[in-house]
Amino acid sequence: MKKIIFLLTALAGSFAMQAQGIDFGIKAGANFANFTGGDINTKSITNFHAGAVVELNLVPVFSVQAEALFSSQGATYKDTALDIAKDINLKYVSVPVMAKFYVLPKLSVMAGPQFSFLVDDADEAFDSKKFDLAASGGVELKVIAGLFAQARYNIGLTKVSDSEYAGDAKNAVFQLSLGYYF
Repeated sequence: MKKIIFLLTALAGSFAMQAQGIDFGIKAGANFANFTGGDINTKSITNFHAGAVVELNLVPVFSVQAEALFSSQGATYKDTALDIAKDINLKYVSVPVMAKFYVLPKLSVMAGPQFSFLVDDADEAFDSKKFDLAASGGVELKVIAGLFAQARYNIGLTKVSDSEYAGDAKNAVFQLSLGYYF
C-alpha cells in the first residue's frame, strides 16, 4: 500500500512539474460509514481515509480528479440473538474518478464512480467481497493557496458480502476531507 502511494506521488509530481494543467495533492479526513440495504441491524462507525489527489484541468470550469486513497469503512453490527455489538471494519484502496464542475472560481461540485479493492477484512466470517463499486458526489472549496476542503457521499452499488446474514448490504460513506495541492 505504501509503495503504491509513493509511486503515485512520484509519478504525479513529475507530471505536475511538466504541465501547468495538472495539480497534485494529498488529502485526509473522516469517514462516517454504515451499510444500506439488507436486513441486518447496523449503526454507523467513524473511521478515516488518506491518500493522493491528481486534478487534470481541461478547461477553466471543468476538470477530472483521480485519487488513490486508503479508506477504512464498515458498520457496527448488532446481533439481537446474542445481544452483542460487533464492529465490521473493511479496509480498502479506493480509486474515485470525479468530474469536477466549477460553479465559482473556488467552489466545485463533483460526481463520478469509485472503485475500491479490499485489502483487509477484520472479520473473516463476514465473507467480504474483494471489490466494491460506488457512485460518489460532493463539493470542494479551495480555501487559500493550495488548501482545500471536501465533503463527499459514496453510495455502494455492489453488495459488501456474500454472507447470508449480510443480505443485500452495501457501503454508504460520508467523507469530510482536508487537503493540499502542491
